[in-house]
Amino acid sequence: MSRRPNIVYILNDHQAFYGHGQNGSQGPKRPCFEKFAAEGAEFTNTYCVSPMCGPARRSMLTGLYPHTHGQVHNENDPEYKHEVYLDNLAAGGYKNYYFGKWHAGPGCAYDHHCEGLSETGYGNPYNTQEYDDYLKRRGLPRAQHRIERVFTQDDYDKKHYFPKLEEGKLYQCEDFWCGEHAVGVTVTPKETHEAFFLANLACEQLEKLAGQKGGEDDRPFTLRVDFWGPHQPFFPTQEFLDWYEPEDIKEYPSFRNDLHDKPYTLKMEANRPLGDGENIIYPNPLPWEDWQQILAHCYAHGSLLDAAGGLVVDKIKELGLDEDTLIIWSTDHGDAIACQGGHFDKDSHMAQEVMRIPLAMQWKDVIEPGIRCSELVFTCDIPATMADVSMCAFTNPIDGKSLIPLTRTGQEGEDARKSWRKELMCETYGHGYGVTIMARMVTDGRWKYVCTDHGLDELYDLENDPYELKNLALLKEYGAKREEMRDMLRRQQELTGDPVAMDQLIVCA
Repeated sequence: MSRRPNIVYILNDHQAFYGHGQNGSQGPKRPCFEKFAAEGAEFTNTYCVSPMCGPARRSMLTGLYPHTHGQVHNENDPEYKHEVYLDNLAAGGYKNYYFGKWHAGPGCAYDHHCEGLSETGYGNPYNTQEYDDYLKRRGLPRAQHRIERVFTQDDYDKKHYFPKLEEGKLYQCEDFWCGEHAVGVTVTPKETHEAFFLANLACEQLEKLAGQKGGEDDRPFTLRVDFWGPHQPFFPTQEFLDWYEPEDIKEYPSFRNDLHDKPYTLKMEANRPLGDGENIIYPNPLPWEDWQQILAHCYAHGSLLDAAGGLVVDKIKELGLDEDTLIIWSTDHGDAIACQGGHFDKDSHMAQEVMRIPLAMQWKDVIEPGIRCSELVFTCDIPATMADVSMCAFTNPIDGKSLIPLTRTGQEGEDARKSWRKELMCETYGHGYGVTIMARMVTDGRWKYVCTDHGLDELYDLENDPYELKNLALLKEYGAKREEMRDMLRRQQELTGDPVAMDQLIVCA
């Protein structure tokens, strides 16, 4: 290869993925991602480092665990004290472009040598001048949504967050952020949706970059597209909603779980009427027929995002930029929707639906099509991979490892897989805003153990119980396995420099 590759990073936010669409049930349709994965390398055993946006997203910038980079809650926002791959690549000669959500600590992408569209905090793309300009260029109206269901938390939220959000009414998002806990339909063209807005901004930038190829400023570039969805609100257009028949969505296997053997973290649910403001109500207040409608909208929203991401991939190939571009497509964390008693939103627990995420990469003539890697990989490996291919290494130690060796074929690939990590730890400190949860998770791929401070610990055989229906940590016959997994967690905490040792946590047996 004549030069270092361009790097395009497509990042979905909060994606229903693990466990959905199995056992003969209709699940999320992702034709663009599935085609993308089939034409490159798919990592089928990928975990997010944390179930929370802020910590996970900063790990995607630094390659570090939250306990090291300091962003342990969504909004605690400590100053950056560790290297960010965007800064390193800029120093190494790359041009950086960033379109979309930041939500990874103080500042935004502009503070890390990026051009494009970026807002501080959670943000709202519909309030930006770039969105207004985009609508004018294309002769489009502002996005409008018909609201079908609203989940509320308390009277304060109703008054101060999204006061115009009402069931049965048309709605436009005009608040300082766009995370409505609502379900509805976008009634304006799909191009008005934030996903297509960002995808089209990225495609316009790619066209400009293609025009510079071979010119004086033909430096390698990074381009990152950070969608706000498929995080709720679930507002697909009717086009994507028509892909789904709600009655074909079978009851989720853990929907009726009474959570008697779960830690308190899995019982937390602030969204009314599903919870009482603090804990989930059992049995679930909504019949499965209502959940089929909710999930159809959730899945359709994911399909809309899939199509938007596909636009970016197609544009790269149309312009011939794929000849020297590494493309990565993933999400920051999963979604707990409908699982473990019927939740809405992810919260801070470590159910597989929240922790397992999709990840695939393409790099023409470097990564062969059809590679499927089952090794344990996680969030921190993505910036490590970008540092590797760009030759812009982190000078401070990081927790991630480049994924490129796993995509090699022949003896080189076999050797990489044999030496790859056999254990993986993830962590949560809770949501913030006064909600602090201290928990650690460790897995070897088949067995999973979760240690929650002041809560029941958990042990699952994921091979035989993928939906975590039976907590084996409470059964005497699994005592030896429980201790084995506790030893694994101790090793991982020591390896990663975790300041909160497992033996400091109070576990309620």
